[in-house]
Order: sequence, then C-alpha cells, then structure tokens
Amino acid sequence: MTKNNSTSIERKVTASDVAQRAGVSKWTVSRAFTEGASISPNALARVLKAADELGYRPNLLARSLSKKRTNMVGLVVDELDNPNIFLVLDEMTRQLQRRGYMSMLLNITAEHSYGSALSLADQFQVDGLIFLGTVLTDELVRLAQEIRHIPLIVMYRNSDNPDIQVVSTDGHRAGREIANLFVEQGFRRIGYMLGPSSESTQLKRLDGFRDGLGEHGLSVCTLLPAGHYRRDCGFAALNHYLDSTPEQDRIEALFCENDILAIGALDALRKRSETVQLAIVGFDDIELAASPSYELTTYRQPLETLVTEVIRRLTGQNAGDMRRFLVPGKLILRSSHLRRE
Repeated sequence: MTKNNSTSIERKVTASDVAQRAGVSKWTVSRAFTEGASISPNALARVLKAADELGYRPNLLARSLSKKRTNMVGLVVDELDNPNIFLVLDEMTRQLQRRGYMSMLLNITAEHSYGSALSLADQFQVDGLIFLGTVLTDELVRLAQEIRHIPLIVMYRNSDNPDIQVVSTDGHRAGREIANLFVEQGFRRIGYMLGPSSESTQLKRLDGFRDGLGEHGLSVCTLLPAGHYRRDCGFAALNHYLDSTPEQDRIEALFCENDILAIGALDALRKRSETVQLAIVGFDDIELAASPSYELTTYRQPLETLVTEVIRRLTGQNAGDMRRFLVPGKLILRSSHLRRE
C-alpha cells in the first residue's frame, strides 16, 4: 500500500528550495525577484528556471515588511447599503492592484466596530487609510490618528481636520448647478433630502444648493433627514413628509443627497394613490438612475479621476502641499427634474 505523502506535496515551496535547485544562495534568489537588484544574467536565468519548475512565488508580504511597507491599504466604509459604494470599491481596488497594493476592507457600519476595525488595520501595518465617503466622527478620527504616521485620505466628503487629506467632487459647485436647474424650471418651493451627516465632514452640496437658490431670492424650504443612504430611508422620509404636509404647502422640487435616496423618493411618489407632482434630482449617477422606470436627473462624480488622485496622495505624489483636491462633476439631464403640466 502506497503511503499518502500529502504533507510533502502541500508544503509551500520556499526560496531555499529554489536556491538548492538552481545551485545558488538564498540571497541570490531574493535578488532575482527584486526589481533593480544586481545579479548576473546566468544566475538570473537559473533562478527563474528553478522557480518555474518548482512553482515558486515570492513572499511579497515578508519582503514588504523588511522594507517597513506592507503595500496594504485600509478602505474604510460605513454605508454598504449604498449601491454607489460598490462602483467606488471596484475602481479603487483595480487601481490599487495595478500599482501592487492589497486592499483591506474595514466595515464600520456599526459604531462599536470602530476600535476593532482600526486595531486590525494597525496590526497589519497598513500603509494608509482611505475613507470612502465615510462620516468622520471625532472618535473615528482619533482612533485613526493613533495608529501611526500614515496618510489619512477621505474621498467624497470634506474635513476640516488638518491631518486628513480631502479628495472630492466640488459639492458646492454641484449644489449651485442643481439649484439653477430648478430655478430654470420655475420652481419656488424647494427642498433637500439629507443622508447621514457629521459637522466635520459635510458634503458641501447643501451649502452650494442654498447659495445657488439665494442668488435668485429663494431658500431651501424643507430639509428631509433620511438618516442613511438606503432606498427604504428615502421612501420613508418622503412618505412621512407627504403624510404630514398639506398639499398647498408642499415643496415642488427636491434635491436628494444621492441617487439611492432619490430612487426611494420616486418609489414613494408611485405608491401614493393621489397624483403628486414633485421634481426630483439625485447625485452620483448609479446604473439604476438611467433606468426607464426612473429617468433620474443626477450629478455624475468623476470617479476615475478621484481614485487616481487618492492613490497619488497615498504614494506621496500629491502636487505641492495642497490638502484639498476638488474637481467638478457633470450634470446628467434626464426627465425627473422637469415640471409636469
């Protein structure tokens, strides 16, 4: 009976195995897999041949730690129910992988998970933390700063904290553009639906929206807090408003802080027995926004540009000492903003 030698079959091939097969030292193997290292063509060829025959792959994590870099980045998220976060994660992880970085997803949806998530990032010695639209509470920022001296970058939100770099769409400009769009349609009673908020990380969309309306002698009549970026929250917030507000006092147009809230609001309009005329605009331009069922007018964020800039800052290539990087997005006109006659 043949003895099952699975232990030896499954043992991971090491640099020492390659060195023995190639007839070189372990350090020669290391140089063969280090870009720019000095090694003779003959030795390099022998090492690569032995590595191929044995199925050897270098231990990048061990090598990174020896250089005091792990090439591991913490991606911090707090609204996984928001469909836009998956588009962001897809673009961010693809760009990071192209540059040789690994991503560690830190889900801090529950407040009590702040400490454990950031402790995990610290133990893995991440090279930076990227907050993807995350609401930066004082507690979260304090814990992040305690890890060690690494880049802290927030994308899609703003922060007044001097230790946090900001990479975002120009929300103030976006808000002004959407205000002007409503004014062009002749609306006078206009509202805004908010998602989660934090004094230190406002999106600035509301500020720009208010300023844009103010230029025409108008103001935001109603603020509808949704609490979270979820479809059901947008649905519930608008339903509550319509139930509690007499028809003659209702707003004519509503700017929702993102698309999923806007889609929830449009669903609320559909479910009501009476006809309610309300123009709605969202923000992000998620895939569902273009659906014929919604035809949602929205504001598209330049995702690829923003992610590229985040990674430039992560690697210390940001231009000058500018802590804040804001770029314009694009207003996408469909039909949900139009006045119905």
